[in-house]
Amino acid sequence: MTSKKTEKYQLILQGALKVFAENGYHRSQVSKIAKAAGVADGTIYLYFKRKEDILIHLFQQKLGELVEKFHDSVAGSSDPTQALRTVCRIHFTELENNPELAYVTQVELRQSDIELRKEIGKSLKPYIELIENILEQGIELGQFREDLNLKLVRNLIFGSMDEAVTSWLIAGQKYSLRDQVDDTLGFFLHGVSK
Repeated sequence: MTSKKTEKYQLILQGALKVFAENGYHRSQVSKIAKAAGVADGTIYLYFKRKEDILIHLFQQKLGELVEKFHDSVAGSSDPTQALRTVCRIHFTELENNPELAYVTQVELRQSDIELRKEIGKSLKPYIELIENILEQGIELGQFREDLNLKLVRNLIFGSMDEAVTSWLIAGQKYSLRDQVDDTLGFFLHGVSK
C-alpha cells in the first residue's frame, strides 16, 4: 500500500476500534466508523468488503503488534519464569493503556458469530504458542514440572490473564491492571513449579 492508502487504512482501523468500543460491534454502522476515521462512507469499501473484515483486520493488526512485543521482550531469555512475567506485564499494560482495545478484545470477540471467532482465533494462535514455548523451556530447564499438560496449562494461563482484564473492565477500571501481574503469575508458578 502507498503511504496515503496505509494512512487511510490505519485511520479506518482506529475509527473502528473507537466505534466498536463505544457502541459494540453489532450496533456499529460503517457510516459511524467512516465518520470516526474522517473518511467518506464509500472509502471504507475500498479497503474492506464488509464490517466483519474490519473487525478481523483490527484483531490481526493489534494482536500481531502485541505478539511482536512479546517475542521481542522474551527473545533470548533463559529464564522462563521471567519470560512469563514479561508476557503478563505486557498483556496487562497494553490493555490498561488502551481500554478501547481491551473492551473490543474482551467483549466483542465473545459476541461474534462462530466464523468470525475462528478468523480472529487465528490471530491469537501465535500468542498461545508463545506461552506454550515458554512452558516447554521451563520444563527443559527443570524449573517447571515434567508432567504438565502443556495445551491445557497454556490455555489456563492465557484464560486467566484474559479473565483478569474482563474483571478489570467490569469493575470500571478502578484499579491498576498492571498491579495484578505478580498475583496472577504467582498463582500459576505455584502450580507449574517443581
